[in-house]
Amino acid sequence: MSEKIIEIKELNKSFVSEKGKVEALKNVTIEIEKKDIYGIIGLSGAGKSTLVRCINLLERPTSGKVIVGGRDLMELNDRQLRAERRKIGMIFQHFNLLMQRSVLDNVAFPLEIAGKGKKEARKKALEYLEAVGLSEKASAYPAQLSGGQKQRVAIARVLASKPEILLCDEATSALDPQTTKSILSLLKEINEKYGITIVVITHEMSVIREICSKVAVLDHGELVESGRVEDLFRNPRTEEAKRLVYSGSTHILSMTSERVVRVHFNGQNSYEPTIGNIILETSTPVNILYANTENVNGNAVGEMLLQLPDDEEKAERFIKYFEEKGLNPKEVEYDADSAGNTDDN
Repeated sequence: MSEKIIEIKELNKSFVSEKGKVEALKNVTIEIEKKDIYGIIGLSGAGKSTLVRCINLLERPTSGKVIVGGRDLMELNDRQLRAERRKIGMIFQHFNLLMQRSVLDNVAFPLEIAGKGKKEARKKALEYLEAVGLSEKASAYPAQLSGGQKQRVAIARVLASKPEILLCDEATSALDPQTTKSILSLLKEINEKYGITIVVITHEMSVIREICSKVAVLDHGELVESGRVEDLFRNPRTEEAKRLVYSGSTHILSMTSERVVRVHFNGQNSYEPTIGNIILETSTPVNILYANTENVNGNAVGEMLLQLPDDEEKAERFIKYFEEKGLNPKEVEYDADSAGNTDDN
């Protein structure tokens, strides 16, 4: 049985602004297992960054529990809280490097703070730079680095503190897609090599898809959906989750057939030419009304909405074929103005 390392229970956070009281988080409950990569996603203003800052109590919740490694951080005194925070590393969108220090000295800094001698700290820092593929930049300064290299330095600096948990608050938002992919790959390697639990805060579904195994969806401070990433992509249940999953998808604007079937793909069947095969077998075309297949955690998952043939016998043959292939076909009502948001019959 997996061990829980973070438990957020009935968490609330309120602010008082010039416009009055703002409820940033409303009764949020999340459990994160040890060594997991857990995503928290939502649009701007959803409460993501507030939530991640509540995990290490940089923001103190108004009410609720924040249990990390079995200890409720809300009940600790300042000294105890500082000790627990040393187990939680954090990387940010804008890197937060010390510009007047070299790359090596940036990474050595937390080791020096922890009491290690300068020589030992620099030796250890070089090991962590090697771990992030940046040892050749040890003597450079942050201003001489690209965005991706700066983020690698930030990650090495966090690793030097030997955290059990790594919080990533929009850590790839300032990076181009190719660099983002390399940083996500590095985080996955770190998770596997060091066994560090990683919490990823993002507004990008591509980030969740690439690295996370579980996800929580926030909307205006409320947890609206959570579970396995594969399940979210396969069948988002809430309107907010659907907006995030289907954003950028394309679909046709009109249709004439009344019979529409939704089929689901997973890692086993998504690479087969299933649609092409049934068309060849029946010599009957099928209209693809909507399609979305994504690479999720190394597996291809997704779904299609298909307009069945007018011939009832052939339509039933299509459905039987999809059942045999494990595509879980379900006839749905289709609204061309909101493809992907369908109701099962």
